[in-house]
Amino acid sequence: MFDGRNEAAPQDSRTYPALSVENLTVEFPSRRGVLTAIDDVSMEIHRGEILGVVGESGAGKSITGLAVLGLLEAPGRVAGGSITVGGRRVDGLTEAELTKVRGREMGAIFQDPLTALNPLFTVGAQLVETIRLHTDLDKAQAREKALDLLREVGIPAPEDRLKQYPHQFSGGMRQRVVIALALAADPQLIIADEPTTALDVSIQAQIIALLRRLCEDYGTGIMLVTHDMGVIAETADRVAVMYSGKVIESGPVEDVIHKPHHPYTQGLMNAIPSLHERVEELEQIDGSMPRLAARPGGCSFHPRCPHAGPRCRKQMPPLVPVDNAMAACWLQQGGTEL
Repeated sequence: MFDGRNEAAPQDSRTYPALSVENLTVEFPSRRGVLTAIDDVSMEIHRGEILGVVGESGAGKSITGLAVLGLLEAPGRVAGGSITVGGRRVDGLTEAELTKVRGREMGAIFQDPLTALNPLFTVGAQLVETIRLHTDLDKAQAREKALDLLREVGIPAPEDRLKQYPHQFSGGMRQRVVIALALAADPQLIIADEPTTALDVSIQAQIIALLRRLCEDYGTGIMLVTHDMGVIAETADRVAVMYSGKVIESGPVEDVIHKPHHPYTQGLMNAIPSLHERVEELEQIDGSMPRLAARPGGCSFHPRCPHAGPRCRKQMPPLVPVDNAMAACWLQQGGTEL
């Protein structure tokens, strides 16, 4: 695989995966020592595919997405591994080089669309500026593309909307504008971090359907970061379940949802209400995600796991094939006893 740092992307970059993350480690130096937020994480997203990255708050989902985008806040740093977008190694690029890559090769959709839109400029001005920054189109051509993008994401009367400011849009419409911005330069990869959390249920369904359709139409690879297994089930092709900075289960969404192998994934699924079966109360996962400075030895999930044994407390299990998926659990690898 092409992995030269600070070099141009290969000419035929569309033949490469949209994203390839290998053994990624993200650290945050602190007064108490170096805290490892992401620990040896690997994942791959092909063009036209949605990878759902799911887990509780603190699992490392958003940090992974920010590391890919090169938006880690200091003192956070990529301390190991590699991040490759369309065959181009992007970890280690300078900020100036990353600015060129973001938008052109990578787009981003965040939870609150107001943070991605400048309230002082019209939606049209922001779209046109983004398109011109990352393409060779002139102002008139960029305006036509901006109108096409607004139509593509389902915004009515785009000629009028182009002249309006972000505060004149509803939350769902603002999120559609952000999606249009993310698509402005036909990127190979989009990082969508909790893109539906701030929206009501009906608008959530519309945004999910829009992401699915645009992924298929544009052939863009999408990393969908969420804590909602329901969104993953409706949208993703594959899923990576994260816990305490590690991927602990991954595979095709149907396999992971209907036959989870890791106790944590099983707990997430058991906490979802069923439409077909009446229960008195939902199951829950006891305890909470460990803090970075207080991670237990062995498998990080063992203090909350009903099946934990001596081996779980001493050794972290590797991620290995189990049926059609991958799981990091000693239950699937010979038992929890040493």
